[in-house]
Amino acid sequence: MKVIFLIFLLLTSNLFSEDLVKTEEKIAVENLELIKQEELRKEELKKEKERKEKISKFVIELKKLESQIVSEQIWTKSYASYLTSLDVRNSLEKIKKRIKYLKRHKKSEKEKEELNSLISKEKILDIQVDKLQEKESAPFAKLLTPPQMFDDVTIDNPFDIFTGVSLIKTLNTDFESYKTREEKLKDLIQLLKQERDIYKQILEIDDEKLYTHKAKLIEQQLDRFETAFDTIRITSEVYEKRLEAIEAKINKGIEQQVYRLGKIGIIVFIVFIVFFLLKQIAKKYITDNERFYMANKIISFISYTLIVMIIFVSYIENASYLVTILGFASAGIAIAMKDWFMSILGWLVIVFGGSIHVGDRIRVDMDGMKYVGDVMDISLLRMTILEDITLTSIHSNRRAGRIIFIPNNYIFTRMVANYTHSSLKTVWDGVHVTITFDSNHKKAMRIAKDVTKKFSKGYTDITRKQLNKLRSHYNLKNTNVEPRIFSFIETNGITIDSWYLTNAYATLTLRSVISLEIIDAFNKEDDITIAYPTQMLHLEKSAKREVPFEVEEEKV
Repeated sequence: MKVIFLIFLLLTSNLFSEDLVKTEEKIAVENLELIKQEELRKEELKKEKERKEKISKFVIELKKLESQIVSEQIWTKSYASYLTSLDVRNSLEKIKKRIKYLKRHKKSEKEKEELNSLISKEKILDIQVDKLQEKESAPFAKLLTPPQMFDDVTIDNPFDIFTGVSLIKTLNTDFESYKTREEKLKDLIQLLKQERDIYKQILEIDDEKLYTHKAKLIEQQLDRFETAFDTIRITSEVYEKRLEAIEAKINKGIEQQVYRLGKIGIIVFIVFIVFFLLKQIAKKYITDNERFYMANKIISFISYTLIVMIIFVSYIENASYLVTILGFASAGIAIAMKDWFMSILGWLVIVFGGSIHVGDRIRVDMDGMKYVGDVMDISLLRMTILEDITLTSIHSNRRAGRIIFIPNNYIFTRMVANYTHSSLKTVWDGVHVTITFDSNHKKAMRIAKDVTKKFSKGYTDITRKQLNKLRSHYNLKNTNVEPRIFSFIETNGITIDSWYLTNAYATLTLRSVISLEIIDAFNKEDDITIAYPTQMLHLEKSAKREVPFEVEEEKV
């Protein structure tokens, strides 16, 4: 029995030991598995940390790129406006579908309120869509559109040269701006490509797929910008070719105009030389200052007219255009500038008619005033005279020495008297002296005649010769140039009028001399008395009246 118990005990201990060993081995295996799992977990944590660190670095790089991309505002804002337009239109389409659905079906009170709210939103969104610049158009439509070009530019006259140069400068500036826009888009595409590559790297390690949508948006944005770049690159090449053609056309036109200006300048220079020589010849062979002045004026007028005609002919291809322009110009001058036109006609009458010359002494009645002076210049629109001291200035104006400008059209409408027309340089002037009725008037007339004849003899001879020269031009009936003495009965006595010829430019000098000589001669005669306004008082003696009362003799 003991033996059996010992054997059982021995077998039991063996079995227990084997189970214990197995248990220990199992625990060891489990512990080993736990260690491996812990190591794996640590490894995974390490990898996750490294992944997050990489993503963080990529995000930092993306932020830098985003700041650079945002700086390209001209393109990014246009694209943002386009996306906003798409969002607004999508929202508008959804609202319209919902409104359409609500209108077709029966509505509850809540749905009615929703319908009214949607209708209000629809109106607001319609206004927003209208205000968006990129409405119903491809993105960057305005940025891709090249600047406007003018293919029909022609250089037809010298003034167009400045227009052409300015246009070339403007077109080049616009093209440079367009090229700058292209370069900015190119730089932006490079930044977007870098951003896309970074997103690709992020997607390779992004197990949570947090950046998938953003990467997709960047890819779409890059595609649109690359399409826009292809468009702007091709457009830029075409625009550059057109710009070169326009510049060549404008430069050719400028060259032609400069060549034409050179020819006209040479012709005008030759005209000036010819007429300058004519003026020198006139100066050499015309000794009379008045004739030289008139010849100089005529030569200048013809030269300027010829130059104007040369310019007209050079720049008007069709002669009928010249006739039309001159017709309209004449009509415009006749209507709008009647006084100027009449002054020009007056100038033609004065110059070619020979009624007035520079140096002549004339009298003009203007607005109730009378001006006497010497003609200093006859221009296209007016005569210029220097007012002198004459009887008119003494009795009427009380002024002298003024420069008077007289429009040439006054020759048709005003009284213009020429004291020195043609070769005449003398005028008739008179002195009148009144003597009493009991004076020897015959003697007084003889004395006045002797005095005037003595002092005006030289002017009498000059006038006689001048009138003989005028006979070939005018019908002269009375050519008596001797002094003329007239007597008239006036209120205060007999007036002796002595008329004589004197220098038209110095009438007052001779008048003053003759007046004093006649007065002195009359005063020497006993039977000639100079009269002046007098009154005679006739007194009658009346009867002596008695003194009504006595007065003391001393007081009387």
